[in-house]
Amino acid sequence: MKLADILVIIGFFVVAVVVIAIILFLIFLLIFDRNQKSHSILRNYPALGRVRYFFEKIGPEMRQYWFNSDTEGKPFSRDDYEHIVKGAKYKRDVVGFGSRRDFDEEGFYVRNDMFPKLTEEIKMDDEAKVFTKRYLLLKDPLFSQREEKWEDDESPAYLLHDDDAVVIGPNTKYPFKLKGLIGMSAMSYGALGKNAITALSKGLGMAKGTWMNTGEGGLSPYHLEGDVDIIMQIGPGLFGIRNKLGDVDWEELKRKSEIPQIKAFELKLAQGAKARGGHIDGEKVNPEIAEIRKVEPYKSVDSPNRFHQFSDVPTMCDFIEKIRSTTGKPVGMKIVVGGNDSVEELAKYMKETGKGPDFITVDGGEGGTGASYQELIDSVGLPIKSAIPILVSTLQKYGVRDRVKIIASGKLFTPDRIAIALAMGADLVNIARGFMITVGCIQTLKCHSNACPVGVATTDPDLQKALVIDEKKYRVVNFLVTLRKGLFRISAAAGIDSPVHFEPKHVMYKDDKGIVYSLENILQEIQQQTGSVS
Repeated sequence: MKLADILVIIGFFVVAVVVIAIILFLIFLLIFDRNQKSHSILRNYPALGRVRYFFEKIGPEMRQYWFNSDTEGKPFSRDDYEHIVKGAKYKRDVVGFGSRRDFDEEGFYVRNDMFPKLTEEIKMDDEAKVFTKRYLLLKDPLFSQREEKWEDDESPAYLLHDDDAVVIGPNTKYPFKLKGLIGMSAMSYGALGKNAITALSKGLGMAKGTWMNTGEGGLSPYHLEGDVDIIMQIGPGLFGIRNKLGDVDWEELKRKSEIPQIKAFELKLAQGAKARGGHIDGEKVNPEIAEIRKVEPYKSVDSPNRFHQFSDVPTMCDFIEKIRSTTGKPVGMKIVVGGNDSVEELAKYMKETGKGPDFITVDGGEGGTGASYQELIDSVGLPIKSAIPILVSTLQKYGVRDRVKIIASGKLFTPDRIAIALAMGADLVNIARGFMITVGCIQTLKCHSNACPVGVATTDPDLQKALVIDEKKYRVVNFLVTLRKGLFRISAAAGIDSPVHFEPKHVMYKDDKGIVYSLENILQEIQQQTGSVS
């Protein structure tokens, strides 16, 4: 028998075995599906049922890449996502042909000035430079890998002039001075992996004039990698400063405050996506994270809905005073505004006693999270454009607005959104998910599962290998510098020389009928609702 004939017989035999195996497997599935009791459709239609579940499984990806329009996707549309990625990767924020915004819908608009500021009239720190790397797109063919060149880049840092620097806690022993208006919102190590936190720390440090918030998970070594200014958040679980009994270890707090990078502390009362304590699944709590948080390894961790150390405004302010006296550094609080009277008691007490926070971070209901519940993420807490005016008007009512700085957060990831928040009364802005996207997030919505495929929201060592720190850190720099550049650009269009000068008069609101209102008038109505004016 010839070799060719032998090979044909072997090939036929292999194919027959494979076909028989497939048939037997399908018969097994048929019998199994007919007899299982969990899925009705599989009992009656095993084959079609399997096809149905397959398409259901890939539905999110199909919608994201095929069926949703560029402006439809949630939480971030494809337009939103690409805007962040292009700024981070290419350090470009130019678009062609025209806007994709629906101008028939209601919304806010920045009021342009007839005589905008010239480039030479912009007031900023002209000496501060940023040295980074960016991609230059050479070719983007349809059926092969795009061709890109990675090149060195030097540009202005687009920091505020010294005269416009924002100072938090000017009367504390160690005030916190900021020359940038944009920082990283609270994201804990544990919710994010060490590579993600390290890339963010290094990138923010290179960008200068900014800060990163540790999140309630405590200070990790990776937050310190980039020598960036840090706001250490303290949640109800007291992670990182707790003793074995779960109470405050004041000596540990003092030790943390002596770390030069830590510039301020923030009490987390609530978060926009969850008006409750934080949660981290046990599989994420490896021994290192357990040591940082002072908890047991591989056990799910829930921090309480609120602090055990205080139960009302007076005792909370006493707690703030004790942290401030222990550390010598500014102390703030993170809140979610729920209604017109949400901060009434706080503002009144601040006026009567002189006590209170040095800054208030107000998080909108549209803010993100690693893990929360549908009823909280969708329906608890006001969105940021409603929350800022309520907070500002209430503080003004009691004459304490000038004592605190306001940091706003909640999908403020573009210069125009930031400008509108500043005009409403915010002093500074926090961003979280925008920075997550710069280090590789592709919105798979698996932050809670420890299965993030791009190594961002996971502590799995194998998955984290996808995130290359020495590449992603430059994307963080580029995104932030591009944002700051855009903020100065929109300031110039509004006729002001610095974004710190945004006021309500610089923003208009158009309703769905085309009628225009000034933000000043809208804020006056809010002031009447909060009792700020008679």
